[in-house]
Amino acid sequence: MPPTKRRVDQARLREGILAQADATIAWLGELTHDDWLRRSALPGWTVAALAAHHAEILRGIAPAMADPTGEAPQPVDAYLSDVVAASTTVQERETAAGTHAPEQLLATLRVERDAAAAALATTPWPVAVRAPRGPLRTADFLAYRAVELAVHTDDLARSLPDRPPPRIESAAARIAATALADLLAARAPGRSVELRVPPYVAVQCVAGPRHTRGTPPNVVEADPPTWLRLATGRLAWTDAVRTGQVRASGERSDLSAHLPLLG
Repeated sequence: MPPTKRRVDQARLREGILAQADATIAWLGELTHDDWLRRSALPGWTVAALAAHHAEILRGIAPAMADPTGEAPQPVDAYLSDVVAASTTVQERETAAGTHAPEQLLATLRVERDAAAAALATTPWPVAVRAPRGPLRTADFLAYRAVELAVHTDDLARSLPDRPPPRIESAAARIAATALADLLAARAPGRSVELRVPPYVAVQCVAGPRHTRGTPPNVVEADPPTWLRLATGRLAWTDAVRTGQVRASGERSDLSAHLPLLG
């Protein structure tokens, strides 16, 4: 049985996207010119290229919100598989954009943030939009914009460990943790394992004996930053378990066959 679609909280989606954009832009504004040129924790990317990618994430919101569709939206799993296939093209585009001066990149980020805010303030939201690779539920489209903002802000933090990290805003962290947990439940349907990402979400997944009462026999628990890194391939399952970043109990609790969800 596929997971039930969660109720769309438009105010929370709007808050998560804009609060994370504001926090990241403010942090980038404090960097030195040399910081912008440094290699990032994401192989092949500089800090400037990651900043350019943040602008691209925000840039996609207004056109999509202005282009509703009555077509049946794709399952988010299928849509995201296509997005992953295009990752090399994305990297090439953002690497080129990352050659611009930091002041220009910051100005672009602020313009795109304001355009996204204006689009998100328009009501009612369409049920589905024409996303770059096909029709998608508006809630799914925006949730994965929040996922990208949160994950790439964490990439920035890991890229400059000698600086105080940018904040991952709680609203964005909740959206990202929940969206990725739901994606795991869609890709590995079942009720034999309970994934917990406190304080935001818990889902049941993985085929096997169904748990109905008491403490589940197979439990995986991680904090939100760890879960985001696992789900997006920034952290290997074996390393997370070995270092205690993930607590896994039960003979079916090994999720390594299902991770990462996004590359």
